[in-house]
Amino acid sequence: MKRTILIALVMAVTIFALGLAPVTQAAPPQAAPPPGTDSIAEIAIAAGFDELVGALVYVDDELGAGLVDLFLNGTDQYTVFAPTNEAFEGLYTLLGIDGITDLPPELVLNVLLYHVTEGRRAANSVVPPVRPRVITTLLGATFTVDRTATITDLAGQQANIVSPNISASNGIIHVIDTVILPLP
Repeated sequence: MKRTILIALVMAVTIFALGLAPVTQAAPPQAAPPPGTDSIAEIAIAAGFDELVGALVYVDDELGAGLVDLFLNGTDQYTVFAPTNEAFEGLYTLLGIDGITDLPPELVLNVLLYHVTEGRRAANSVVPPVRPRVITTLLGATFTVDRTATITDLAGQQANIVSPNISASNGIIHVIDTVILPLP
């Protein structure tokens, strides 16, 4: 009996040491939430993203970009990395300006397009499990996201995804705490 227990114990230790013990898998990444009923623009307006909405209206008024209509009535799917009002205020302070209209509308349009990707991309397809993931934006420029949900833009500046997976009828919003910039 003692010999049987000893043999079983030796086998268990050997199996564990060789890495042959049963492996438990991590839980699969959370699936994308189902589409919401409100559009990206309706959510941004209702949630008080005043600076972001103001930037969209500014480039529409100045350049006829059509972004408000795209995010309000469009049926294509987009992922928006939406900076908070505080993120915009931080940018204004950094640049020494009073507001978004102090910047050229072409620059603002490029910054806005740098915050959007095509398709409905939930956090599980944006935040990688290990190595940083490269995200290509509507501007054509890229940024990376690491496993801690930290974005690094072309300038090396970092932003955090503070509220992921806000589901809209035409995409997904990930709230970020810094305006990311497409400037090397």
